[in-house]
Amino acid sequence: MKIALQLIIFIMLTGCSNKGVYDGIQTSNQLECSKVPSSHYDECMQNVSQTYDEYEREREKI
Repeated sequence: MKIALQLIIFIMLTGCSNKGVYDGIQTSNQLECSKVPSSHYDECMQNVSQTYDEYEREREKI
């Protein structure tokens, strides 16, 4: 619940642009990585480290 509230506040502060929403989701995902065991932390962070530009390029391919 706390993370959802942080995400909502972050989105409101950054506006409703697609990049703002994406950045908010990425921040939330990175916070979730802090909850996994340390042996899986690096792998988790790699999975959520895609930039918005990389995301857009992949989305446009589809």
